[in-house]
Amino acid sequence: MILNKKIRKELLEDNVNETTEQPNLINESNGTGILASRWKRLGASIIDGLLMMIVTIPTMYFTGGFDGILDGIKPSIGYNLMMAIFGIIVFILINGKLLINDGQTIGKFFFRIKIITLDGNLPLVNEHLLKRYAIFFIPGQIPFAGGLLSLINVLFIFGEKKRCIHDLAGGTKVVLV
Repeated sequence: MILNKKIRKELLEDNVNETTEQPNLINESNGTGILASRWKRLGASIIDGLLMMIVTIPTMYFTGGFDGILDGIKPSIGYNLMMAIFGIIVFILINGKLLINDGQTIGKFFFRIKIITLDGNLPLVNEHLLKRYAIFFIPGQIPFAGGLLSLINVLFIFGEKKRCIHDLAGGTKVVLV
């Protein structure tokens, strides 16, 4: 019994030392929260994307968005623009309240991460969120180049500060809650 207590005490002391000696946490925090991992951000993005697909795919089906695809006919630019606007509206309806109140989308809420400004405050809609999501959504709508621009945007997450181009444009970062 005494040996068990001694071992437990040593393990606890080791754990305390390990948690205080984690340079990654200190380097990544910059005093305003620990940066979210790339995996958590990816998971949150996948959840947000799936939620959007649940609404937009049936809408595309019932509005003829898939008609002609088997024949190699692409939807018109007008249709794509209409669906882009619809997608933005759906995104706002699904995530708007969470984004404004907590800096989170549903995916970010699930993964316990949130968007903050560089000084640690919740982002304002007109100063941060509009810029952030404009950079995120608009390039994807450009024929041919949109996919490449969107890829470049997200590849920036592999930088030291784990910030995509839309984070840089919005003056934001994503941290653990």
